Amino acid sequence: MISTLPDAARAMFRLILDLLAGLNDRIADLDKEIARRARENEVTRRLMTIPGIGPISATAIAALAPPAETFAKGRDFAAWLGLTPLQRSTGGKQKLGGTSKMGERTLRRLLIIGSSAVVQQASKRGAPKGSWLEQMLARKPRMLVTGALANKTARVVWALLVKQENYRAPVAAKA
Repeated sequence: MISTLPDAARAMFRLILDLLAGLNDRIADLDKEIARRARENEVTRRLMTIPGIGPISATAIAALAPPAETFAKGRDFAAWLGLTPLQRSTGGKQKLGGTSKMGERTLRRLLIIGSSAVVQQASKRGAPKGSWLEQMLARKPRMLVTGALANKTARVVWALLVKQENYRAPVAAKA
């Protein structure tokens, strides 16, 4: 195919493509380094047992989150991340709104991305029978389920950090 681009433009585009290839190589090297460090750290290894949390998310949580003992319960940790519904309750009536998004932005994004991947796989391959995820996907929109799963994942993260245990998948209730 004959290109209609001038020679000067072709040279500039070649330079840009070479720079992008170099950046992709550096990103791949950094990903390998993060994965290696995550495997070496006990806390990050434990966090990576949770579905939707990989080396980057686990390392970020270990680095950016305050000690789990700072929070009295998992909901407080999820609220610190900005993953809990806004409450506009009055007169004994509980009214929950959308997600607050008023917390640690980086970790919230990573948990939402991981939850999105879990929800996408569950939508394609099917969630385990009788699981919370299957029930939610049957009656709620995918994006809402993604946010709810991110909130649930944050609570699981808090529990694992406090109890210093590995993740154990819940057993689906038999009907």
